[in-house]
Amino acid sequence: MSADDVAAALARVTGALPAAEDRPGQREMAIAVAKAVETGRHLVVAAGTGTGKTIGYLVPSVLAGKTVVVATATKALQDQLAAKDLPFLQQHLDVPFDWAVLKGRSNYICMQRVREVQNKESGQLELEEFAATTKVEINRLVAWSGDTDTGDQAALTWAPSDRAWQAVSVGSDECPGANRCPMGSVCFAELARQRAAAADVIVVNMHLYGLHVGSGGMILPEHDLVVMDEAHQLEDIMSDTVGVQVAGGRFTTLTASLKRILDDPAVVSPLAEASTRVRDALVPYLGQRLSSPYPDAIQDMLIDVRGRIEKAQHALRAIETDVDDAKARKIRGQQLATRLQEAIDIAIKGQDGYVSFVSGGPDYPRLEIAPLEVGDVLANGIWSQRTAVLCSATIPSSLGVRVGLPAGEYDEIDVGSPFDYEHNSLLYCALHMPSPNSPQYAAAVHDELAALITAAGGRTLALFTSWKAMDAAAEAVRSRVTVPIMTQRDLPKTALVRAFSEDEQSCLFATAGFFQGVDIPGRTLSLVVIDRIPFPRPDDPLLSARREQLGAAAFGQIDLPRASMLLAQATGRLIRTAHDRGVVAVMDPRLGKANYRWDIVKALPPMKRTRERAEAEAFLREITAEPTAPSA
Repeated sequence: MSADDVAAALARVTGALPAAEDRPGQREMAIAVAKAVETGRHLVVAAGTGTGKTIGYLVPSVLAGKTVVVATATKALQDQLAAKDLPFLQQHLDVPFDWAVLKGRSNYICMQRVREVQNKESGQLELEEFAATTKVEINRLVAWSGDTDTGDQAALTWAPSDRAWQAVSVGSDECPGANRCPMGSVCFAELARQRAAAADVIVVNMHLYGLHVGSGGMILPEHDLVVMDEAHQLEDIMSDTVGVQVAGGRFTTLTASLKRILDDPAVVSPLAEASTRVRDALVPYLGQRLSSPYPDAIQDMLIDVRGRIEKAQHALRAIETDVDDAKARKIRGQQLATRLQEAIDIAIKGQDGYVSFVSGGPDYPRLEIAPLEVGDVLANGIWSQRTAVLCSATIPSSLGVRVGLPAGEYDEIDVGSPFDYEHNSLLYCALHMPSPNSPQYAAAVHDELAALITAAGGRTLALFTSWKAMDAAAEAVRSRVTVPIMTQRDLPKTALVRAFSEDEQSCLFATAGFFQGVDIPGRTLSLVVIDRIPFPRPDDPLLSARREQLGAAAFGQIDLPRASMLLAQATGRLIRTAHDRGVVAVMDPRLGKANYRWDIVKALPPMKRTRERAEAEAFLREITAEPTAPSA
């Protein structure tokens, strides 16, 4: 497969797009991916917004005739590949290939659970615990299970409540597998696995890929190439999936499962109460790294709740039945109990190279045991097994080291972005601002915000590194501007983004959850304001342990790359199409003064830079004065 072959195929595909245009970065990326597949050398690609990275890695992968797994950071991107990109490629590439989407079991409706809730005797008793509205939803899901081809929750045209969906689905910890389930022959999750086994392109999310790595390669089919899309999230997601968690919610799930097969309050009630026992033991240590052995309160709690599970296991083993549904309920209960016991055993015994800490909130704290490094796990589970392509709009400078890519065995390229950042955008750094640690800093931020929002005529996404800073800014600025200000507290994320997009004069104040994954093209967004360089919290338990391990190198390997990546992601909210124009304003003077400033600036798009607010205001007023484009 020559570079010319790849370029020709790519041109054929992109030429069929409604707004076809030449994208040199996409071509460079596609050729580099083809070379990686051919040579077996791993590839790390920084592909800026607008590059078309999805087509850039899919075209050479399919042309090579290899089996490829695409692991996305989010289910939304997974669904986009399935609904848009892969069908388009199938239509225009002129090379036949099959593709499939594979998700975790809890994403598919479980036909055994459907059968159980339909059972006139036991099902009626089970449904009695639900509210009337939830029962209606469950009945709708049961009816849908007879019409759907995939059983995938994403295929629903309505959004059931979590409680309703959980009533007709099972997680991987609960499912006994097709061979031990009475409805295994019509299991949607198993059908999805069968389709994936026969496909050339398999789309999963990184969490599922992490489970595949953690299981020793038992979940996904054999494949030659893996593409990690949005690879800047790889280390954190792998830490989550390879590690272990003990939380009250797991006992709630186990209790619900046991109630379907055990009618013994002496066994079930202690497990229901275990959720509170876990919470009470963990809350005093919230946000803290734990010593080894654990504090007595946590150690005693783990031993206690493990004993409660063992009593339930004994009761389950004593059940003898010839009824298929009852057998299935028994096996699922045993499966859940065993997985939870295994997690508790790991927590009690401890593991070398892992760190324990308490995360979450006061209502739902969880004990996490996470690896200090994921490099060795990924080296054994991925890098030594197959070729990998890691791509994202923003690639942290330390990514290769942090995820254990073998030195000298991978290539790294930056194909840039097709957008004209130099002429269409401006980076304003408020160098005159006081230090972020100064008592005067918040008031100065509010002054800057009011002036910039006025110049922009609204059209502002203001991003804050804390809820407290967001709330204070919204309260202070509302009385000083004439445009509406919404905050992240007002609506769910999707509804909030829609409301902001539909009102050109509005402003949206939000926190770290909006730094990435928010796409608002056009004049609605002309100004992105970021209050501080988003360094990770110094007291983050897992990162603290990693910092201690690295010593003096920690700032350069952990804090600086993460801050640069997050700031670049936040900056990337501004320019989403070739016609977008606007200003990114960073209120943190360290961006222009600190000795590490160029490491951060180099990670940002190549925008024209200024330290003069008047210049930023003039550019915003120019954009505001432009006539609105006629609607299509």
